[in-house]
Amino acid sequence: MDVFDLRDRLVKDYASYVRSFINIRDGRIGELVERKLHEGALWPDPLIQLNPSFEPGTSIPEVVSRGLLHEECRRVVAIKSEPAGEPSQSLQLYKHQLDAVEAARTGDSYVLTTGTGSGKSLSYIIPIVDFVLRNGSGKSIKAIVVYPMNALANSQHQELHKFINLGYPDLKGPVRFARFTGQESEEERHEIRGNPPDILLTNYVMLELLLIRPYDRRLIEMAKGLKFLVFDELHTYRVRQGADVAMLIRRVREACHATNLQCIGTSATLSSKGSKADQRRIIADMATRLFGATVSPDRIIGETLRAGDRRHRHERRRRDSRPQVERRERRGGCAEDIRSIHQVYARPVDRDHRWLDS
Repeated sequence: MDVFDLRDRLVKDYASYVRSFINIRDGRIGELVERKLHEGALWPDPLIQLNPSFEPGTSIPEVVSRGLLHEECRRVVAIKSEPAGEPSQSLQLYKHQLDAVEAARTGDSYVLTTGTGSGKSLSYIIPIVDFVLRNGSGKSIKAIVVYPMNALANSQHQELHKFINLGYPDLKGPVRFARFTGQESEEERHEIRGNPPDILLTNYVMLELLLIRPYDRRLIEMAKGLKFLVFDELHTYRVRQGADVAMLIRRVREACHATNLQCIGTSATLSSKGSKADQRRIIADMATRLFGATVSPDRIIGETLRAGDRRHRHERRRRDSRPQVERRERRGGCAEDIRSIHQVYARPVDRDHRWLDS
C-alpha cells in the first residue's frame, strides 16, 4: 500500500466535503480561501516514522542504586504481573528516559522530543513519583499534568492505575492521583476537592477554570508550592492558543506561589529545521517563551537510536523526495509558529521572564 497515495485520497475527499458548504460571494475572498485550501491550510503534512530501536539506558534498580530514585521505585516502577500486580521484572529505561530523570533531579525545566512509542510519559511520571516518595504523599498537589485532549488524560489515568496501584493492598499505591477534566460526576469532584491528590491530570481549559471558580479554589490552594507543571503534546499549543497557555502558566505559577516550579513538555516532533544543535536552540527558545522560565538547549532531550536505526533513517531521509515531505521541511515544523506567540499576542517579558508594562 502506498501510504502517500492514501493520504492524498483522504485529503481530496475531505477537501471536497469542506468545499461543499463554502459559498463566498466576494471573488477576492473566495480566491484567497481556495488558495489556502489548495496549499493545505486545513490539514497537516504527513509524518511517517518507522518503529525504531531506542538506545537502552539502565534498569530501575541500577538507577535506584545510584541514588537518583527513591528505594520504593524498585516496586512502583516495574513490569507487573496481573491480577496480583506484583513486580515480575525490573523496568529497563531508554537512554532518553534516563536523561530525563537526571535532568529532573537538577530542578531544571526540560522538554522531551522523541518518537511515538518511546515512553515519553515515563520521562515525567518517574521524577514526579520519586519526588512524592521522598517528600510524602497527601500533603498537597505536587504535580499538574495537562493534556490537550480528554482521551489522553483518560488513557494516562488507566496507565497510572496499573503503574502505581497494582501490587499494593486494596490497590492503593504510595502516590495518589486523580483526573479532573470535566467528565467527572459531582460526587467525584467533591471527593477530589476534599482530598486533593499528589498528581492532578487535567486539560488547559479546566486548569483555567480552577483559577477562577470559587468552589474549585481549594485545589489551587492545595497546590501551593507546586513542583511540576507538565504539558503533554507540546506542539499543539501554538499561535494564539500558545499565547493563552503561556499566560495560563504564569497565572498558575503566581496563584500557587510556585517559586521553584519545574515545567516539562513532551512532543513527538517540534522542529525539523537545521542541525540537531539548531533544533535544540529553536525548541529551547520556544519552551522558554511558553513556560516563562529558562529552558537551555542542553535540556532539550531527544531520542538516541541504535547504530543500525541511525543508518536506516539517514538512508530513508535521502530516499524520501515526496512533495509533502519537502514542504514540511521548508516549514520547519511547528516550533517556529510558537516562537512568535509573545511577539504577536502576549505582553513582553524581561530577561527574568517577568511581565513588563505595555
